[in-house]
Amino acid sequence: MSAARRRPAGDPSAPPRPVRAALPGTLRSDAPGRAPGRDPRAGAELPVQARLLAVASSLFAERGFAQTSVQDIVERAGVTKGAMYHYYSAKDDLLQEIYTRLLDLQSRRLAGIADGGGPAAERLRAAAADVVVTTLDHLDDAVVSMRSMHMLPESRQAAVRSGRRRYHERFRALVEEGQQAGELRPEVSADLVVHQFFGGVHHLGTWYRPDGELRPEEIGRTFADLLLRGLAIG
Repeated sequence: MSAARRRPAGDPSAPPRPVRAALPGTLRSDAPGRAPGRDPRAGAELPVQARLLAVASSLFAERGFAQTSVQDIVERAGVTKGAMYHYYSAKDDLLQEIYTRLLDLQSRRLAGIADGGGPAAERLRAAAADVVVTTLDHLDDAVVSMRSMHMLPESRQAAVRSGRRRYHERFRALVEEGQQAGELRPEVSADLVVHQFFGGVHHLGTWYRPDGELRPEEIGRTFADLLLRGLAIG
């Protein structure tokens, strides 16, 4: 693992984080030639709302939610406070949407994999690799989600936890399906499998760097392989 990937998040020696659009269908955050607030596919400016989200995600991941002001966001996004308040009434709105858009993306992809054909064990493998890749492809969103969700009001935290719980339950159902089909070790607690696996996923932001040696797809395959090896029969 390269030194660039071993630096802890927040290390002052680490290079500044790029602004990341973190929207489905865009290029990865480490794509060359990326300019703040620009759509990497066409070079046109992102719409104001998307630009605000991209900048907020980058700043929250770089500085922390509490240390980032509304003024910081609008200055880096190149918009006025009035433009921001047209879409978001407060920083809380930005924080919750950053979390929600990544979870929504991952939930849709998990549903497509879980509802597909083939052995449950192979669908579990695909789901495990996918959540790693999508987390790394949208790393600022993931880092913000892991570090700052506790700063939302309790009512909003409840909604966030509910959405994440539904995702984990769908993932756990794949483990249980594989166990019931005789494809995976039946004596292993499916709940424990989910907790162990997502513990690793949630720590990706503490060590992964886009300029490191391993690509998201390779890391995803490795995580999925380790999961399935631990559940293999015999």
